[in-house]
Amino acid sequence: MRPKRLLLLVLVMLVPLSFAYAQDEPVTIKFWHTYNEVSPENQTLVDTLIPLFQESHPNITVESVPYPYDGFRQALLTAAAGGEGPDLVRLDIIWSPEFAEQGILAQLDTAMPDFQDYADAVFPGPLSTNGYDGHYYGLPLDTNTRVFIYNPGLYQTAGIDGPPATIDDLRAQCDAIKAAGESNYVFSDGGTSGWNLLPWIWSFGGDITDADITTSTGYVNGEKTVAALEFLHEMISSGCFSDGFIGSGIDTWGGFFGNTIASMLEGPWLYPTVDSQYPDFEVGAALMPAGEGGSISVVGGENVVMMANSEHPEEAMEFLRFTQSPEYQLEMSKVGQLTVLPALLEDDYFVNHPYYPIFLEQLQSARARTPHPRYTDIETVLSDAGQLILRGEMSAQEALDAAAEEIDSLLAE
Repeated sequence: MRPKRLLLLVLVMLVPLSFAYAQDEPVTIKFWHTYNEVSPENQTLVDTLIPLFQESHPNITVESVPYPYDGFRQALLTAAAGGEGPDLVRLDIIWSPEFAEQGILAQLDTAMPDFQDYADAVFPGPLSTNGYDGHYYGLPLDTNTRVFIYNPGLYQTAGIDGPPATIDDLRAQCDAIKAAGESNYVFSDGGTSGWNLLPWIWSFGGDITDADITTSTGYVNGEKTVAALEFLHEMISSGCFSDGFIGSGIDTWGGFFGNTIASMLEGPWLYPTVDSQYPDFEVGAALMPAGEGGSISVVGGENVVMMANSEHPEEAMEFLRFTQSPEYQLEMSKVGQLTVLPALLEDDYFVNHPYYPIFLEQLQSARARTPHPRYTDIETVLSDAGQLILRGEMSAQEALDAAAEEIDSLLAE
């Protein structure tokens, strides 16, 4: 037996087996998602994975229903309100708590007898996005995170040996990068959303709320979160970081590939662009520079959830289990949908992959944006405070004290 197939067999044995299921009558379950109809992801789902599932479940037909992302959330809400809609959904992770609060999703940890076995098999960060009010309403389907992307050529020109291991190291690289070009920046990003700010806040040891998501006071305005925002303000005002954070119009990717921006945080979607548009450009990747809280980045991705009004919950859970299998996860990873299974890291595909390993390593400590039904509003408060701080219009402590009051009000709702 070939080593890769042997390893896959071992991985299959490690991942939980499907709960005993007996099926009598043919049924059709609907799986709604936002894969573009002509995308490689959708083709893999429809042409490879659904047929593979149906081979072992001949009486279950899986109907794949693609939707455009814009309008998808409202379509789901409308369908649920009318007692209709799909059985399973590939849901953006930031929507899971909101849908759970509204009673639209099934409590998977009570409906699925072997739920914990599957929960134990995935990365904890992506899993946490399915939690709400003491229960889990789904499992992670695919994931991603941002890592430290740097320009080795610009580093070499500046006389820097390699990427920073710590935030202090990054700060120390500023003078050399600036000396290599007056318009150079050591780092750039665009905006003050949680996607942009949270890696810094968490790596400094700060947070937005307590672990139970009941209060923001003492966390978003705590010493370590304040220190993170003060650091970003200092780096921007000194010209070490670009002011793309505050909407200056600086194109981070353009500056990076133009050799004026030394580093940025980005996801695996960067690499296809490099291959197609900048095939001769060398890109380096490392973990998020560590602070007192460690090297912590932010989790992205989607969950797979079951609708509370599913007419075929047992059959739907069978396909949901299949989405957690090594076969499903490996095939989807090949078209850019990064696996949620740590056990797959030892597969040859990932070991020898040109860029996935660093993202999978970062995922071991990456965290999810606050899994709460009011997250969108919470993020707006955080972003607005970040703008005031980074523009120098308000001190970090003052802006975050006000943010804590607003977020506490949202949590109290």
